[in-house]
Amino acid sequence: MHNVEGKVVVITGASSGIGEATALLFGEAGAKVVVSARREERGKAVVDKIRSNGGEAFFIKTDVTKTADVIALVNGTLDKYGKLDCAVNNAGISGAAMTPMADVEEADWDELMNTNLRAVWVCMKYQIPAMLKQGGGSIVNISSIYGFKPSDVGHAPYAASKHAVIGLSKTAAIDYGQQGIRTNIVCPGFTHSEMVDPYVEAEPELMEATVARYSAQNRLGESAEIAEAILWLSSDAASFVNGTVLAIDGGDTTKLY
Repeated sequence: MHNVEGKVVVITGASSGIGEATALLFGEAGAKVVVSARREERGKAVVDKIRSNGGEAFFIKTDVTKTADVIALVNGTLDKYGKLDCAVNNAGISGAAMTPMADVEEADWDELMNTNLRAVWVCMKYQIPAMLKQGGGSIVNISSIYGFKPSDVGHAPYAASKHAVIGLSKTAAIDYGQQGIRTNIVCPGFTHSEMVDPYVEAEPELMEATVARYSAQNRLGESAEIAEAILWLSSDAASFVNGTVLAIDGGDTTKLY
């Protein structure tokens, strides 16, 4: 059983896509969900959905690129529930696609790295002490299939950031595994979300070719499918899983026939 009943979970980037699906699933499973995002109206709408399904949740507006916001998120969670059992560091941006590496603007590089990498580190920096005080916890960081392969769609900063998230997370798994904190990584393939769906609409032929290249099931994933894996990794059912990189992509493929 994916036992998270009564556990307190913080989910960043929880106002849409994988983050929203994960928040809803944790709520259904009996966790106390802290919905974190920049967009207050959409974040509170997710809270309303959880509550309407009989779950418990509340919203904390957070820009993960601002350290003060991250500290407020962790402290707000502790003030509300007195503990932090699970964290899902999901907030991220894709940056520009179809852009050769040397054509990336420095400001765009910095924005993406601040969101996709530095913010994950800052979140963990303040989540981990809270978990250590209670004897342990679980962290799931969201990387990408581009965390372990090069980008062939022209977004080098994104690929670099997602490679780095894996290295950061696996190191944390070693640093804190013996102190009861498990850190794992989920690497979604192309999945219906605010990050992917605009490309599906704008470049349908390109996306069809991309999905055929990267998914043996030849389809986009659903956010709820990614959420199931995140829930499992966060639960007691995965108590001996630490430092694992879990690809959820329909099966890697480059077809020759």
